Amino acid sequence: MKRDDRKSNAPLVMGSKIRALRKRLERTLDETATAAGISKPFLSQVERGQATPSISSLAGIAQALGVTMQYFVETPTEAKSVRRADEGQYFSFADSANRFARLTNAAVGRQLDAILVRMPAGQPPSEVTTHAGEEFLYVLSGRLSLSLEGRTFMLDPGDSAHFESTVPHGWANAATEETVIVWVGSPRLF
Repeated sequence: MKRDDRKSNAPLVMGSKIRALRKRLERTLDETATAAGISKPFLSQVERGQATPSISSLAGIAQALGVTMQYFVETPTEAKSVRRADEGQYFSFADSANRFARLTNAAVGRQLDAILVRMPAGQPPSEVTTHAGEEFLYVLSGRLSLSLEGRTFMLDPGDSAHFESTVPHGWANAATEETVIVWVGSPRLF
């Protein structure tokens, strides 16, 4: 299967995983949608691959079903230490133009996740969030504006940041071109 074919099937694969887990947990569409804070018709469209959820919608679905968002983004593989370049697959969310690619293999119990993030120029800043864990960012290209507790830091290629995720934080592409970063952090509802 070509990489482009996998990308075009991503909403269908994600939706199938959501439906399979919901049914295995013996939850109705209505119960799950209510717990996730979304509408029943929207959840039905997501399950059929006809709609792509936003980050916050997918986080709500994951929380309602008791898993992390990564559960729906990629199927856990055997616990491998090496990930080959051709195993990578970009995914995105409905409320973001950013593209994400896992750099680590999905495995239950992992303490860290690593994600390659491609941020197009001209996108609005991410939402300022807090959550349990910690994060590490490394700028590969472009320029990143990082907000930490109300302070703004400009990061250029080769710059990095490491912080507790409980600190209010958010980021934005500060370049006129695509910015590419490596994000490493504690697994969470992304």
